[in-house]
Amino acid sequence: MIYTLTLNPSVDYIVGLEEVKLGNLNRTNAEAKFPGGKGINVSRVLLSMGVNSVATGFVGGFTGAYVKECLNREGVKTSFIEVEEDTRINIKLRAKEETEINAQGPNISAENLQDLKREISQLGSNDILVLAGSIPARMPENIYEELVTICNEAGAEFVVDAEGSILKKIIGYQPFLIKPNHHELGQFFGREIHTCEEAAHYGRKLQEMGAKNVIVSLADKGAVLITGQAAFAANVPKGEMKSSVGAGDSMVAAFLGKYTSGTSIDEAFRYSVAAGSATAFSIGLGSRETAEDLLQQIHVTRIK
Repeated sequence: MIYTLTLNPSVDYIVGLEEVKLGNLNRTNAEAKFPGGKGINVSRVLLSMGVNSVATGFVGGFTGAYVKECLNREGVKTSFIEVEEDTRINIKLRAKEETEINAQGPNISAENLQDLKREISQLGSNDILVLAGSIPARMPENIYEELVTICNEAGAEFVVDAEGSILKKIIGYQPFLIKPNHHELGQFFGREIHTCEEAAHYGRKLQEMGAKNVIVSLADKGAVLITGQAAFAANVPKGEMKSSVGAGDSMVAAFLGKYTSGTSIDEAFRYSVAAGSATAFSIGLGSRETAEDLLQQIHVTRIK
């Protein structure tokens, strides 16, 4: 089973306006709300592919109840830990420019953290834990390290999709998959990454440091997959870029969904690029149908 962890979920409230006038009354012309968080995105994309997962993390209050209800209504299984304070609401204002207002989120007690660790300790050799997103300021900085240590002790695989400072701390624990973009990869090594060949070179260094598989996204230049045996490059399909939000989560979900279903690793990579592109060409997460339509445009070649 795939488990996705979102330490600080949210209710994402998106409002559209012609123009934001500070200090005045503003009226929306469009509104939407849905559960937010990188791990939650992974679970929702997996579900669209027909792959079950369990979404976990911390939720509380009426907003936490909304997150659970929405996911359960869609068909996503959940195993969230209840906390005393409300799950945060993040506001996204879409006008001539896009403005985001992200809340801090609830306090997480030592008891809450212990509950999470107990839950992760129940995973086994047939399970994969996806740790996605940054660590909230109100939580211990080493929480990911503690959780991946538990995974290793339990024999479970884990995936990390997080910023470079977190990757540096956990890469030696041998994650099954990490997915930096080319900017994050460049920052990791103090270099600028411009080509698939450069991404493959430095991605191989991450693989040598402990990561079993590495996917590097290079925006319109494609993506690279580095495994223990080979490196592959993929182009990106043609389409109108609408939002990059959730594209990386979609890539992780699609790769795991296909690979755990028995698809070859290079074909799982091809589908991950299609799913990431489907989300980039959509407002919100891309659909399975869009990903499959784009798939025919994507070609994977072995480069090393």
